[in-house]
Amino acid sequence: MDVDRRSVLQVGGLVAVGGVVAACSSGSSSTPAASSAPAASTPASAVASGSAGSVTLTPVADVPVGGGVILPDSAVVVTQPTEGSIKAFSAICTHQGCLVGSVVDNEIICPCHGSKFSGTDGSVITGPATQPLAAAAIAVNGGNVVLTG
Repeated sequence: MDVDRRSVLQVGGLVAVGGVVAACSSGSSSTPAASSAPAASTPASAVASGSAGSVTLTPVADVPVGGGVILPDSAVVVTQPTEGSIKAFSAICTHQGCLVGSVVDNEIICPCHGSKFSGTDGSVITGPATQPLAAAAIAVNGGNVVLTG
């Protein structure tokens, strides 16, 4: 892998901070949070720009269709809702900041209080969480999912 440990930790820290900020925000605001926008689809044929800031997350082959891979070290969950459509979100539940535990039948599930999120767009399916999971900027490069932002 061409990515050093420091880059992985820096990107993971940024993703985790974004998740904690979302988890600590009050749900009483009438203005939707920036993270409520749906994630853009990233087809498996997309190619990353090759920027020095990209971090390899996982091989596409390891992401099951209708399921996903949770990457605790980078606090990212990568899903494949349909064949060739790769998505990624913060793996930090917006309810109380727990790491999500599984992806089953295209639902990202938090083991702490049972919140469920869509593997397609990160939206809340079942609470107690009220805010969606923040989308992570990714691309597919050489058969790998890479974090680009």
